Amino acid sequence: MANEIESEDELAEIVRSMRTVAVVGAKDGRRDPDAPAYGIPKMLEARGVRIIPVNPTIPSALGEPTRPNVAAVGERADVINVFRRPAVIEALADEILALPADERPGVVWLQSGIRSDPAAAKLTAGGIRVVMDRCLGVYAARYRRRG
Repeated sequence: MANEIESEDELAEIVRSMRTVAVVGAKDGRRDPDAPAYGIPKMLEARGVRIIPVNPTIPSALGEPTRPNVAAVGERADVINVFRRPAVIEALADEILALPADERPGVVWLQSGIRSDPAAAKLTAGGIRVVMDRCLGVYAARYRRRG
């Protein structure tokens, strides 16, 4: 689809250049240590990426206070990595587009199994690149060394 990034070179560039990633749907390692929404951000941290967890139901994850929503991140993340059901992605896109321009991410990355063509169309129209149905952990393992 024209609204999503599929080029291996572009995916590699995103992963190599990201410094801060907000993880929507982050999990708490004490409660659910085997959840991909905990393990993948933890692996990104080990590769030198600053993780900002976003989840209204947990107080902290990965050593940094958890934000209840993307508006509460309060700064620009290079990537917003999403671990949420496809049914809520379009509303999440609206939340992201409602952010001040200087707080919008360069990329919204939807994890494996997550697609929303309407959300991708909105985000790309707003100048945000979109990756869908791909595991950021796989690409980080491929393109980033441990920090």
